[in-house]
Amino acid sequence: MKFQSTRGKAPLVSGLQALMNGLAPDGGLYVPAVFPKLDFDWEKLKDASYVAVGTQVLSLFFDEFSEAEITNFLTEAYENFDYPQKVKIQELDSRKDLLELFHGPTLAFKDMALSLLPYLLTAAIQKTQHKETLVILTATSGDTGGAALNGFNNVAQTQIVVYYPSVGVSKLQRQQMTTASGKNTHVVAVTGNFDDAQKAVKQLLIDQELIQRMQARSLRFSSANSINIGRLAAQVVYYVYAYAQLVQKGRLKAGQTLDVTVPTGNFGDILAAYWAKKMGLPLGKLTVASNANHVLTDFFASGIYQADRDFKVTSSPAMDILVSSNLERLLFDLAGADSVAGWMKDLAEKQTYEIDDKTLAKLQKQFNAAFCDSAQTSQTIKKIFTENNYLLDPHTAVAVAVNENFPSPNQQLIVSTASPFKFAETVLTALGQTTADDPELNLNKLSQFSKQTVPAVIADLFTKKPVHTQKLAIKDLRADLIETLDL
Repeated sequence: MKFQSTRGKAPLVSGLQALMNGLAPDGGLYVPAVFPKLDFDWEKLKDASYVAVGTQVLSLFFDEFSEAEITNFLTEAYENFDYPQKVKIQELDSRKDLLELFHGPTLAFKDMALSLLPYLLTAAIQKTQHKETLVILTATSGDTGGAALNGFNNVAQTQIVVYYPSVGVSKLQRQQMTTASGKNTHVVAVTGNFDDAQKAVKQLLIDQELIQRMQARSLRFSSANSINIGRLAAQVVYYVYAYAQLVQKGRLKAGQTLDVTVPTGNFGDILAAYWAKKMGLPLGKLTVASNANHVLTDFFASGIYQADRDFKVTSSPAMDILVSSNLERLLFDLAGADSVAGWMKDLAEKQTYEIDDKTLAKLQKQFNAAFCDSAQTSQTIKKIFTENNYLLDPHTAVAVAVNENFPSPNQQLIVSTASPFKFAETVLTALGQTTADDPELNLNKLSQFSKQTVPAVIADLFTKKPVHTQKLAIKDLRADLIETLDL
C-alpha cells in the first residue's frame, strides 16, 4: 500500500512514512493511492471482537505490519477501556442506534485512534530504523489534546506538544490537558481559536528552517491531529464493527443499507465513514451535523466554502471549527489533486473557495448536512433524558437533533462522541439544574441526578494540580517551540 498527497506535488510514500510524516511535504494530506476493499463475511464479522475487526481493516492500510503485530497493538491500546467490547451500541428507538465511542481513558471518541497511534508510530520508527525522536505537534478544540497526551504519555522517542484555545474548552477538558504529567509533554493555551492553532501547526510542520534545525538535533515532526493517516484508518474500524454488531443484534440484515449521522468539526470522523463505504460497507446517506459554526452546512448546500465569518463559542466546543481539514481528503477523492490544490490555495489566501457544479452534485448525492444551535442542543439533551432516561453530551445531542431533519426508510446509526460527564455543566443546565463554580461538585450532582456513576478515570481529576499554565499568542508559538526543543 502506497499513499499520495491530496495536492499532488509530493512523492508516493509507504504507510510507515505516511504515519511518521503526518503532513505531506507539499502541505497536502495522505490518502491511499489505491483504495483497499474489505471482505465482508458477516457470518464471521458479527461474532468477531473489536480487535479482530481492527486487525482486518488496519492490515489493508498498513501492510508493512504483520496481522499478529496489529492484533498486539490493538490489544494493548484498548486494554484500559471501561467497556469490554470497547464501543457500545445503545438503542434509541426501533430505527435508531447510538454508537458510543467514549469508553476510553479520556471519555471521548478521540481515544479510539489516539490510544492506538503511539503503537503504530513507535513501531514505524523501529521498522524504518530511524533514530530521531518524533515531535508530535497537535492542535485541539478540546478532546484531541487530552487523548493525545494520554496516548503518548512517556512513550519512548516522542515529544508531544499540544496547543488549545484559551477560551471555549470545557473545565474538564482543560483539567485533563493541564494536569498531563508525562516528561515528554508540553501544553500551551493560545489566545485564539482552534482554527488559529491548527493553521499554526500546519505552518510549523512544513517550516523548512525549523525542520533543518530539528534534523541537526535528531528530531522529526509528526502530528496526532486527524491529518495523520493513522487516525483515519483507526476510525474506519468502528464503523465496520458497528455494522457487524447491528447484524449480530438483529437490528440490521447483512447487506442492508445503514445511514450514519456524525457530529462534525474537523471532518475526520465522518470521512472515516465515507472511507468505510468506499471499502464496501453498505452505508447510505452520511449526515454532517454541525453546531452554530455551520460553515459545512452552508458549503454542502452551495458549494462555497466561506471561512471568513464570525467564530462562535458554543456548548459543543469540539465542533467549534471553521476550517475542516479532512474535507480536503473528500474533495481529492471527488475532484482530484489539481482542483484541491487550487481550492486550498484560495482558502489560504482568501479564506474562501468555490467548487464546481459537478463536484457539488457528487457531494450532495452522498451527504446530508444541517446544523443545530446551542438552544436546540439543550432541548435535545432534555428531551432524550426525559423520554429515554439517557444522557447525551452536547456534541451527540447536535447529531441527534440534526438527524431528525432527514427522514429515511433506512436504519440509522448516530455517532456518540463523548461522555456527558465531560460536559457536566452544559448537561446540568440543559436538564434545568443549577451548577456550581466547582467542577467536581457538578460531576457529583450530575451523577446523583442521573443515577449514574462518575466515570472512574475522572473521579479524582480535580484533585490534581495543573502543571501546564503557559498562555501564548499564536505569533509566539514558533519561538516557544524552538526554546522547548532547545533548537
